[in-house]
Amino acid sequence: MTIGDLGEFGLIAGITQRLTSGPSVALGPGDDAAVVNAPDGRVVATTDLLVEGRHFRLDWSGPYDIGRKAAAQNLADVVAMGARPTALLVGFGAPAHTAVEWAQTLADGLRDECDLVGASVAGGDVVRAGSVVLAITALGDLGGRRPLTRSGARPGDVVAVRGRLGYAAAGLAQLLAGGACDPELVDAHRRPRPPYEAGTEAAEHGATALLDVSDGLVQDLGHIAAASGVRIELDGAALPVPARLGPDGRHHVLTGGEDHAFAGTFPQATRLPDGWRAIGRVAEGTGVLVDGAEYGRGGWDHFPDKNG
Repeated sequence: MTIGDLGEFGLIAGITQRLTSGPSVALGPGDDAAVVNAPDGRVVATTDLLVEGRHFRLDWSGPYDIGRKAAAQNLADVVAMGARPTALLVGFGAPAHTAVEWAQTLADGLRDECDLVGASVAGGDVVRAGSVVLAITALGDLGGRRPLTRSGARPGDVVAVRGRLGYAAAGLAQLLAGGACDPELVDAHRRPRPPYEAGTEAAEHGATALLDVSDGLVQDLGHIAAASGVRIELDGAALPVPARLGPDGRHHVLTGGEDHAFAGTFPQATRLPDGWRAIGRVAEGTGVLVDGAEYGRGGWDHFPDKNG
């Protein structure tokens, strides 16, 4: 059966039955809008768009992995603010010939990724579209803490990362090459595994700035440098570059983003949380340097003529 056969409201009902509502959702799917608790009195909100052929390919990724990936990249943005994710709102567009089972399995992926952080899919919308499109809004709660922003880095701070870097980029490169693939790297491209605990760890250890590495380490640290009015100096020898990433491993680590690791800055006297790795320092100046030099173009930009 296709979603065209089932119809809009039948599809919504079928998907809703597969979802769970956690304690943060006071009123879930079924009304004109959801009601999500905000104990802190503030709501952290972020949104993202995933388009078939741009962010995922149906011949490379199944619906479950696409659902996990769509949820992960938005939950990671909430975590990067030092907040606890509470809910997702999901807009789903697909051709009428899409199988109902495909859409249901996508919903399972969204649900299971949310379960990792105690969040829920609180509602959304479905529409007919020429290709698969997902529009995700993620909400979170700060629990009384200040938000971790990009603008707090200061000269003398330590730059550190938590999570894998370069795995998803290396996996994508292997898929594009069409030869033998490392299953772990390809799996990293299909389904990121952000270390969600990183936000709380960073907040509790006095991080001065934090972000989700979604577009490449150098490019994203450039956002911290610009927002904070500082220069970030990376130590190439301190970068985690596993041999399995191949001869372009260093480039993947510096410019690949879809692993959704976290990068932050900490006061020099602070002991880094377990699992974090120091890779550089904050200095006076502007921009991002790798071993004292600009790395050059790299990282993701949605306008192709700017991608390195």
